[in-house]
Amino acid sequence: MSFTAARLIEAARVLSREVDVLPFAAPVSHVYNPLNYAWEVHRNYLERYGRGRKRVVFLGMNPGPFGMAQTGVPFGEIAAVRDWLGLEGPVGKPERENPRRPVEGFACSRSEVSGQRLWGLFRQRFGTPEAYFAEHFVANYCPLAFFAAGRNLTPDKLPAREAEPLLAACDAHLCAMVEALAPEWVIGVGVWAEQRARLALAGLPVRLGRILHPSPASPAANRGWAAAATRQLIDLGIWAA
Repeated sequence: MSFTAARLIEAARVLSREVDVLPFAAPVSHVYNPLNYAWEVHRNYLERYGRGRKRVVFLGMNPGPFGMAQTGVPFGEIAAVRDWLGLEGPVGKPERENPRRPVEGFACSRSEVSGQRLWGLFRQRFGTPEAYFAEHFVANYCPLAFFAAGRNLTPDKLPAREAEPLLAACDAHLCAMVEALAPEWVIGVGVWAEQRARLALAGLPVRLGRILHPSPASPAANRGWAAAATRQLIDLGIWAA
């Protein structure tokens, strides 16, 4: 295992322990931590693709219910994780499972559109995971998925008293990850991830930017997300035209 990957794995373990003890009240009904029940797949992701310095780190918000919550991989749409990244493995269950959002691992039949779009763009542009990860990496700012009954609840909707300790743990993990990977760029996937990166990484020698979030809830993303994100990365000078 590379030294960089080992640092990422240790940082993920620390983050998982810290967020596991945090309390969340209504409207949060269930909290999933895939760094626990899908740890084997997540560790394999870090070990295989977290080697060496990266020029660009893409930073998402938190696990989607049919992506990382099922596979343990950021934006982890099942077909992309299994067929392109070549990762698969046992996935357990969260301590309290939401019956309306069961964790079925790689047997889940639902597709995470955001992950399908994100990994699809990288596959189209780079061809192989090895070519992509030679200079790039993908992570999530927050490792937890939140549900209000059957509804997905994003961490930006948490009350301040619950968000503060969570954000502190996530900020520390992001700093540790950036110190390990030493990227030139951290690119927020969406506005909130970029904002959190700017706060957490203030003073560090890293450039910051963002791309449009690929969520199907975004009308702009549904009008050709791959072309829009590619143009943003070209305009930033990260990708060549």
